[in-house]
Amino acid sequence: MNRCTSVKALLAGLFGIAGLNVAQAGEVEILGAQFQHSGANRWSVSVTLQHRDSGWDHYADHWRVVDEAGAVLGDRVLLHPHVDEQPFTRSLSGIRVPDGSSRLFIEAHDKVHGWSAKRLGVDLAEARDGRVQVSASSGPPAD
Repeated sequence: MNRCTSVKALLAGLFGIAGLNVAQAGEVEILGAQFQHSGANRWSVSVTLQHRDSGWDHYADHWRVVDEAGAVLGDRVLLHPHVDEQPFTRSLSGIRVPDGSSRLFIEAHDKVHGWSAKRLGVDLAEARDGRVQVSASSGPPAD
């Protein structure tokens, strides 16, 4: 094998390994969410995500709350990977939910796959003492 072929083989192997890390990370999963009423149609939301963050090129970087029509009511940008912190929970306060809206969804995003097709549904009408908690395994169906 000549030197040029060896270098090409080495580069192909390195890029193959890097691609494997990205492929293994998969899409971000929404494990659960908690909504806490904070008055005047405002809610604080905590969302728990899981993703095999592999570094700056592939990590869960965003989640948002949307209504049934898809209007974004609040969004939380995640500024860095959580390689050694899985699953992880992040919160957002002051989300205004319009009168008459009770069925909402959590959507999550990662840098490679974009917005996940699986979202988590929540019905604020089920809140007790100003709080409702849902999980992917026990929450209302996503759609």
